[in-house]
Amino acid sequence: MVDARRVVVKIGSSSLTTAAGGLDADRVDALVDVVAKAHGTEREIVLVSSGAIAAGLAPLGLDRRPRDLARQQAAASVGQGLLVARYTASFARYGVRVGQVLLTSDDMSRRAHYRNAYRTLDKLLAMGAVPVVNENDTVATDEIRFGDNDRLAALVAHLVRADLLVLLSDVDGLYDGDPSTPGTSRIAEVRGPQDLEGVSIGSAGKAGVGTGGMVTKVEAARIAAGAGMPVVLTSASQAADALAGRPTGTLFHPTGKRSADRLLWLAHASTPLGALILDDGAVQAVVKRRTSLLPAGIAGIEGDFSAGDPVELRDASGRAVARGLVNFDARELPRLLGRSTRELARELGPAYEREVVHRDDLVLLHP
Repeated sequence: MVDARRVVVKIGSSSLTTAAGGLDADRVDALVDVVAKAHGTEREIVLVSSGAIAAGLAPLGLDRRPRDLARQQAAASVGQGLLVARYTASFARYGVRVGQVLLTSDDMSRRAHYRNAYRTLDKLLAMGAVPVVNENDTVATDEIRFGDNDRLAALVAHLVRADLLVLLSDVDGLYDGDPSTPGTSRIAEVRGPQDLEGVSIGSAGKAGVGTGGMVTKVEAARIAAGAGMPVVLTSASQAADALAGRPTGTLFHPTGKRSADRLLWLAHASTPLGALILDDGAVQAVVKRRTSLLPAGIAGIEGDFSAGDPVELRDASGRAVARGLVNFDARELPRLLGRSTRELARELGPAYEREVVHRDDLVLLHP
């Protein structure tokens, strides 16, 4: 961890804003002090920052976070500019440049968009800038939900091939119960799922860690650890210790190896827009032999999707066994089902002699 060269740091809204909903300049400056110091040691830092919606509340005369999507998007539109302006001014005290990067989970599962996002972030880091990443809440729809940036941080860490993910919250780690209850204690290390057995993880707000709650942070840590990255979960006030490699918070040890880049996004960040029902032979081919999905193995379709959209691949009982990017529109597929690609090419042309879902665009949900 001390030798981690590329680090992703995630900070939540409650650690950056006042109770009234505006940005707290002192809190932002305190975080920047720590990040800029680490940046000065030739580390590359990516900052995943929540706070856009919260920052836009007061300027728009809103006394609390709105529930309707339109006002959330309006608040994000106003607040994102204020958030990045504050970061720009704060990092300027150290002569460090800031670059804003807004991502949507749907974009990141598509091959060209994924490569472009990696190139942008990698070039910003190479040029000495600190990318400030947030979900594009202004145009997002179902992506706007509490705690989503915890998961976004884990996926960004995988995208940029980070050596370490630091999740900063309002408490100094994961506890074996509600931190406010006497007798609970902090869990120093998590080496696998067995270390969390019997641990009561509070839902949103219960553990006093802002709107996301501890559940989303543990899930983000699980995603990153499963992709081969160590994760430190601690409080914003102990960010310096985390970046210096000193014992603090809860350390999640890596539990897996890095997978193909986009497949992690496809599994954890995409929203299926439909489903393909597979016959038993196709399920075996996709799950056991890791082949592409051909028209001959599809028994039915559900939903209204377009070519390039994410869809679920389900067995006859309705259980989702995989997720992938489909190569045909929903309206095209009915006449293709159960037929060989050779037959389709003869009748409809060479454009139909291809997979419905290519194995490079497919991730198993129950390997």
